[in-house]
Amino acid sequence: MGFRTMFVNASSFLLLRRSPTFVFPSLLVLGFLSIAAIVVLKVSDLAYQTKTVAGHNLKPTPWHLFEPKILDEGTSYSRATKILQCQYFQCRSNANPIPPYLDPSKLSSCPEFFRWIHRDLEPWSQTRISLNHLMEAKDYAAFRVTIVGGRLFVDLYYACVQSRVMFTVWGLLQLLKRYPGMVPDVDLMFDCMDKPAINKTEHSSRPLPLFRYCTTAQHFDIPFPDWSFWGWPEVNIGPWDTEFRDIRRGSRSKKWSQKWPYAYWKGNPYVASPIRAELLKCNDTKQWRAQILRQDWGEEGRTGYMQSKLSNQCKHRYKIYAEGYAWSVSLKYIASCGSLTLLIAPQYEDFFTRGLFPKKNYWPVSPFDLCQNIKKAVEWGNSHPSEAEAMGQAGQDFMDSLNMDRVYDYMYHLITEYSKLLDFKPLAPPSSQEVCPESLLCFAEPKLRQFLEQSATSLSPTPPCILPENDGKILNRWKKLKANVINDMMKHT
Repeated sequence: MGFRTMFVNASSFLLLRRSPTFVFPSLLVLGFLSIAAIVVLKVSDLAYQTKTVAGHNLKPTPWHLFEPKILDEGTSYSRATKILQCQYFQCRSNANPIPPYLDPSKLSSCPEFFRWIHRDLEPWSQTRISLNHLMEAKDYAAFRVTIVGGRLFVDLYYACVQSRVMFTVWGLLQLLKRYPGMVPDVDLMFDCMDKPAINKTEHSSRPLPLFRYCTTAQHFDIPFPDWSFWGWPEVNIGPWDTEFRDIRRGSRSKKWSQKWPYAYWKGNPYVASPIRAELLKCNDTKQWRAQILRQDWGEEGRTGYMQSKLSNQCKHRYKIYAEGYAWSVSLKYIASCGSLTLLIAPQYEDFFTRGLFPKKNYWPVSPFDLCQNIKKAVEWGNSHPSEAEAMGQAGQDFMDSLNMDRVYDYMYHLITEYSKLLDFKPLAPPSSQEVCPESLLCFAEPKLRQFLEQSATSLSPTPPCILPENDGKILNRWKKLKANVINDMMKHT
């Protein structure tokens, strides 16, 4: 029976009792019920207007439609109660954190690919970023993040696929925990889908500052570490450090000479990807030296993910990376195997892939005449086993160097350099909600909570690595040398 029905029935009952003996108590009860009704209705309205990192009261982004999230939380009353409990009664600290003492003798240099931070932010180095400028980027954003005095506020506009928002925000909260009092006040717009939006043709006169997980040479989008570094519960992939250790252990179960002398790919081909559709045609170990397998995540979920463990997929000498609908999160797991990565002409790049070098960390493959090119790469590797094994090992070594210490350092330096470009003082928007580790864990379902807790960090024992200086000549030489190697390899295949 609903609350409004009970209220009407109680009122009717009281009105029927007209005896003077019952008038005053009845009025008191009626008044109490009226106040209670108003309070419940107001609380209910507040709950159903509150947008949360779990996806409550959010619609999918209009630029990437997907099935709305199903939030199984029982009755509407229990859902409203949970929203209020998690959102308004968890974050209690208002104190600015005090920066810890970090031993300067333990300073180290950041990897060279950190130089791309300067290049990614270069479009705003002269104009800087005003509040109006930032708000123009809102039309392309799923949420806004504001950090003020070590506290994090999120203004949510749209839902993202699965738990991407929750894990991305969790990563930012862990950064604040790792370097308390060191992360500057900042205000940024973030989109969580796989395709960049701020192209250099349309936005050349006024680039919009928008963070996301990837970019291209034709876009201004600012690449940021993706959610899966803290875990991807929907496909049973754990936090990055744990997953990498498991993959590396699995890669050592067989010597190079004992691994299957074929190229291997396993994934979802049904994501509107021409490359993956073409790749399916190469599934012939005799003709094309490749084994191509379809991944059915629905079936995997029903059977406990027994056939999708990444640590069991390092038994081939060669592993293929093929982009999906757009950028794919899978490259870091493929390169971690120690197999020689066959990289099929990627259009998109995330923050770390720009540090990979062809014929050192991977083998570039042209998408034209794809099956034939995969076959040639495999045959070259089988006839040059020492060189192929060394490339595979170099790919794994690169991923080994990309531990979570470096991921947090990249986040720290990117946010720090970006904050220097703001020509306004960041303030939490009135429509935003504070998010802290306690409130986020409160919203998380049991499985998500398990993954989040596994990826929790602590105070860093060392300072952030030293960011390389802004030297565009070094990056230009790197890009030119990389292009020359790829072009030379394509001519000979």
